[in-house]
Amino acid sequence: MVQMPAMNAVVEVLKSEGVDTAFGCPGAAVLPLYKALEEVGGIEHLTVRHEEGATHMADGWARTNGGVGVAIGTSGPAGTNMITGLYTAMADSIPMVCITGQNVSTKLHQEAFQAVDIVEIAAPVTKWAVQLKEAGQAPWIFREAFRIAREGRPGPVLVDLPLDVAQQSITYDPAIDAPLPVHPVVPHPPRVERALDLLLAAERPLILAGGGVVIAEAADDLRQVAEYLSVPVQTTLMGKGAFDEESPLYAGMTGIQTSQRYGNASFLESDLVLAVGARFGDRHTGTLDVYRGERRFVHVDIEPTQIGKVFEPDLGVVSDAGLFLKALAERAARRGPARDPGAWVARVNGLKADLGRREDFDSTPIKAPRVYKEINEAFGPETYFVTAIGLYQIWGGQHQKAHLPRHYQVCGQAGPLGWEIPAAIGVKKALKRTEPEAEVVGVVGDYSFQYTVEELAVAAQYDVPFVLIMLNNEYLGLIRQAEIGYGMNYQVDIHYDQYGTDNVKIMEAYGCSGRRVTEPGDIRAAIDWARKEAQRTSRPALVEIMIEREANTPHGPAIDAVKEFEPLPGATA
Repeated sequence: MVQMPAMNAVVEVLKSEGVDTAFGCPGAAVLPLYKALEEVGGIEHLTVRHEEGATHMADGWARTNGGVGVAIGTSGPAGTNMITGLYTAMADSIPMVCITGQNVSTKLHQEAFQAVDIVEIAAPVTKWAVQLKEAGQAPWIFREAFRIAREGRPGPVLVDLPLDVAQQSITYDPAIDAPLPVHPVVPHPPRVERALDLLLAAERPLILAGGGVVIAEAADDLRQVAEYLSVPVQTTLMGKGAFDEESPLYAGMTGIQTSQRYGNASFLESDLVLAVGARFGDRHTGTLDVYRGERRFVHVDIEPTQIGKVFEPDLGVVSDAGLFLKALAERAARRGPARDPGAWVARVNGLKADLGRREDFDSTPIKAPRVYKEINEAFGPETYFVTAIGLYQIWGGQHQKAHLPRHYQVCGQAGPLGWEIPAAIGVKKALKRTEPEAEVVGVVGDYSFQYTVEELAVAAQYDVPFVLIMLNNEYLGLIRQAEIGYGMNYQVDIHYDQYGTDNVKIMEAYGCSGRRVTEPGDIRAAIDWARKEAQRTSRPALVEIMIEREANTPHGPAIDAVKEFEPLPGATA
């Protein structure tokens, strides 16, 4: 057998698990792993400016190619800085392995320098958090970490490496090793039959596709079922892209924030909902008695404890989303020929035609829906988008169209500010082998932009191009005015102008480019410029769009009580 440093064995495991890029920040306690990355080779490493940024990059990488993202940090605060990223991945079911350095094992009980118990801290926001106790366990701990990250409902794992353990050598031969098997979650056939019975008996059924459909790579299976049975499909926010929004069977999104008027309306008229890979999140359901109504529910989820967590369905099915949809399609074909679209599909399309939201605003200040109209028209279905939290996430859910799975990435449940820039870097790096010329676009808010703006330096250093489209309602400018009003004295090293922060100058300070837009007629030209500029410089390019300061968005407590702030298309304002 082969003798090698334990960390070299770890790097061999990472490579065989499909890791071609890692994101991290070196430090003394994790240097044995970095030495192994250099000696073994085969994994590109991007040095981040903050460990949280590393987790969001690994997150974006994993969301895009379906692999297990890897983020690396050293001991103490490096690990605690990664907790937000772990929580985000846990909430959105993203497979990730975070690796932290640690003080030597003999000092962990003595409150030594940076000897924090990161395993206990990370436990609530990971599927598994573990500290390497014996060097000989290293390859097997990491094999198990990748298996756990992938199997069932995906999620993050943290592995902590005490320095003295990481410095040892072990016996390991990568030539005779392989990833551990991941066991599929197969649906119980009688429950598939019952689900089909309920679906065929319904007069106004809907399929609700959640993020589980995307994770399971089941978009084609979903389309086949929907088209064969002529059942309209809605998506959740995490499910955007699982079903082409240009399809005549697309029925929009239901919710109290990220929704369409016709989506809520068609949901309220439905009599059966087949939810596949969805969690019934509170921003989707709103008031539960309205959401449930008299309709029946079938809930399909890979995680048994999700079923009945929000409310008890009429039928629960524990299954991988793709395996369930395949089984459903097979049984539907046995029952009879494909069904033609009927009155219910026509009704959904009528609602879609009548209950849109206006986007063609020409007024100044610019209204947010106009920005999304320009985005939809400027970019093709193959573009990869990332967006985060706030009003612009809601506007995105309401107005932006998605056509393909894994092309619309959104941190849906945790919603950390600043997710978009590092996530966009991860998305772009995930495409380096399969689609190196693919466009990546981050849609950001002015406040969120500030949270991880330092990671622009990473994009500039490693030549990672993407477009940033900012909806700026001058929130930071308002904060600054409020602080001055309270008589606070402070020093700032960023530029302000009449709009608050000068984000174009911030971009330029990091070696990137930017333009500001104040007129709606200039949006498209600025987007076209940014696309060319990102390609020319191989760095991010920003389009900062100044929207109305008092911007608002449709929302409400229940799906039948969403307040609209703009008139319907064609209506008198």
